[in-house]
Amino acid sequence: MMVKVEVKELHKKNQFQQVAQLLGLLVVLFFVSFLGLRLGSYDMDLAEIIKGALGKATDQKVNLIIQNMRLPRIGAAVIGGAGLGVTGCILQSVLRNPMASGSTVGISAGASFGAALFVLTPFVSTVTITLSAFLCSMVVALLILGLSRTGKMTSSSIILAGIAISSMLQGATTLLQFFANEVDLSVFIFWTFGDLGKVGYQELLLMAVAVFVPFLYFLLNRWKYNALSLGDETALSLGVDVRRLSVSSILLCALTIAVIISHLGTISFVGLLAPHISRIFSGENHAYLIPGSALVGGILLVLGDILSRMLIPPVILPIGAITAFLGAPLFLVLLLKGGKKHA
Repeated sequence: MMVKVEVKELHKKNQFQQVAQLLGLLVVLFFVSFLGLRLGSYDMDLAEIIKGALGKATDQKVNLIIQNMRLPRIGAAVIGGAGLGVTGCILQSVLRNPMASGSTVGISAGASFGAALFVLTPFVSTVTITLSAFLCSMVVALLILGLSRTGKMTSSSIILAGIAISSMLQGATTLLQFFANEVDLSVFIFWTFGDLGKVGYQELLLMAVAVFVPFLYFLLNRWKYNALSLGDETALSLGVDVRRLSVSSILLCALTIAVIISHLGTISFVGLLAPHISRIFSGENHAYLIPGSALVGGILLVLGDILSRMLIPPVILPIGAITAFLGAPLFLVLLLKGGKKHA
């Protein structure tokens, strides 16, 4: 009886710690978001930022900068980073590979190619570009899912297959650039570099829906992902429809990534790093790992945006280049630490 009481108390203590850590990540996200609103070539204090966000600053320039420039950028960074972080977490769970993310399995490259493909047509619009990005990313996602379920490929070879698919699609995108005119070429470069500055409030709303709905689905199925991490046979014995869960999860990940990339361009390493960093705080329990990955993803992309604006002011560097430049060495550090644990 005493043992049961001790186990319950230990479980409650662990839950309290996990929730406290998530709240801590939320506080960090608010802090870096405020920092993103605060920092820039035009200096302003806290009171001006709050008034500017409400459109009530005495200086109209402050209202313009906050409402039309900084708020949409920070919103895009938070939503886009959260979406990439969550999809990275789910892909790693479904494919059972810690290297899985939208970038490494080719879904991001498929979305980029689909978005770039429609630029050459006379039917260019946010809806058509997003739809084309989703369809191409879905084809890649289903291909990767099929390879993972054949039983003839290891988790490592699936990532290598994803890298091969990414290289092929990047080559196809380069060919499209070769045949594009100057106007189309500038749009292609947008997807290549990544840009948070072209997103308005309508686009933010669409991105928010595309991130929140799959996030809610993933969170509601958190125990199934925990079961899946124990292996297909164990998950099946616990009543989990593994095939249905895998297909629906990857399709929702493809949709989220497609919407984000069609608006922000290609942003690498956020989806790969966020789940690994979140595991430091949240462990392997998806009840905490999923929201933790979203919060860490938002933090990483906001920090990347701050660096892109502050390194060489007033020049704004491409956010995709910043995340790749900072993400690669950080991932190597995490990889080395993981290797030491298994040694």
